[in-house]
Amino acid sequence: MKFEVYCDENYPDLFNSSKPQAEFMMIGSLWLPESLRAEIKQQVLQLRQRHHVWGEIKWRKVDRRSLPFYQELVDLFIGHKDSLRFRCIAVSRHQFNNNWHDGDNELGFYKFYYQLLHHWILDFNEYRIFCDIKQNRDLKRLETLKRCLDSSNISANIAHIQSLPSSEVVLIQLCDLLLGMASARMNRTLRPDSAKEKLVLSLEGWLGRQIGMTHRDEKKFNIFRINLQGGW
Repeated sequence: MKFEVYCDENYPDLFNSSKPQAEFMMIGSLWLPESLRAEIKQQVLQLRQRHHVWGEIKWRKVDRRSLPFYQELVDLFIGHKDSLRFRCIAVSRHQFNNNWHDGDNELGFYKFYYQLLHHWILDFNEYRIFCDIKQNRDLKRLETLKRCLDSSNISANIAHIQSLPSSEVVLIQLCDLLLGMASARMNRTLRPDSAKEKLVLSLEGWLGRQIGMTHRDEKKFNIFRINLQGGW
């Protein structure tokens, strides 16, 4: 079976910051069968037309005026059950040590990307992975990531890993929204009675729990906190 994976990051430069604004750096991914892509994009277009909301879909844009639109986006995600899945990892800045990555924070970042993807890749499936564009010092980071995934998933086909501008890819934008919701709860940035909190509470009502760490096998909305206490 052919799958597509759309990825985004939250606080990607957390470990380089002299004044960090969060506890967790997070990387998220939206997983779906390739055959579902056109249907999801059409449904999002219909929501845009009904709510007259255009431009890039982003967590930071959620406000009281746009809340009904974003609520329906969350409902769309929920409505597709396990055919549309979200997984993210959370890495605490208090545990990160760049000595584990030869002093190279960028290398560490892509090691975390590997952990995000590797554990949901299944044998005998084909995967196309799309990441938001990130300015890397080493221009071959995605090539290296693909090679590592190929080596550790020899019975699966990692067809390609490609970076694309999120402004042009609605499924990366949907990943941004879901990742923003997870990050806001994990990093405790939600303001009481705000539109963002209302959106998060609606998702948590469907999940039957507050957004937080889950077991790696949780299929629909998975948050895995990487434990670095023992080193990499």
